[in-house]
Amino acid sequence: MRGIVLAGGSGTRLHPVTRAVSKHLLPVYDKPMVYYPISMLMLAGIREILIITTPHDQEQFVRLLGDGSQWGISLRFAIQPEPNGLAEAFLIGADHRAGGPAALVLGDNIFFGHGMTGLLTDAVSTIDRDGGCVLFGYRVSDPERYGVAVLDADGALVDIEEKPAQPRSDLAVTGMYFYDEQVVDIARGLSPSARGELEITDLNRVYLQQGRASLADLGRGTAWLDTGTHDSLLEASQFVQVLQHRQGITISCLEEIAMRQGLITGEDALRLADQMGKSSYGAYLRKAATEFLAGS
Repeated sequence: MRGIVLAGGSGTRLHPVTRAVSKHLLPVYDKPMVYYPISMLMLAGIREILIITTPHDQEQFVRLLGDGSQWGISLRFAIQPEPNGLAEAFLIGADHRAGGPAALVLGDNIFFGHGMTGLLTDAVSTIDRDGGCVLFGYRVSDPERYGVAVLDADGALVDIEEKPAQPRSDLAVTGMYFYDEQVVDIARGLSPSARGELEITDLNRVYLQQGRASLADLGRGTAWLDTGTHDSLLEASQFVQVLQHRQGITISCLEEIAMRQGLITGEDALRLADQMGKSSYGAYLRKAATEFLAGS
């Protein structure tokens, strides 16, 4: 399975700062926002990732991320000239997908939970075994703002409503999606919505109509945050700060994930930490790598 991070869009709700820099490069506490979706794909075992950006932002992403080899993965870049909908990511990434399954994570979505790695690897296994698509649901207090998943009495996904005035569920569909190899063909068959975009909800409904869509409930022990406004960006940073300070960890530390997955060595991680100067992120990585080497 290959991964896609959709980091396009103009970020108008975060103006004026996003007139100069992509919102996906803004810091969420101690690391760039784009690190968080990349970490989800890495935790799912995905090693080849496409980053889709706007034309004028791509150079900054390349400068920050490089080719991914420092983390033992492969990063490629593509452009979404205009914000023509989330489902367009699969048309842009058709060659990257190389005829196989694909996972999409939106660049401004942050996930955290003790069981996330298991949920992600289970989703990959489900796609490999059964095909179809796996969506992720999260219970919210304002479901009318989201695509909403409707489940039957047995917990099976039976409908998806887009921003319903009277929601039949409080289970929002989050910005992380896993699909089988048919996703590009289905995306090509979509018609633009009334707002002129290829909607991800329409793509998901095709899988649902085929009886090949399932939903994993992220549950109460998981956090799902989006960072599209000034308030939500600040709240996400505060969440990460409190969690990291209380638990003494750094979440979405790509170097640590790569080290623990065997993609780089502890020595590699130490060298990367040394390149980060006196930052707290570098200090954490240095400590994690030192402990890893001592225990290996």
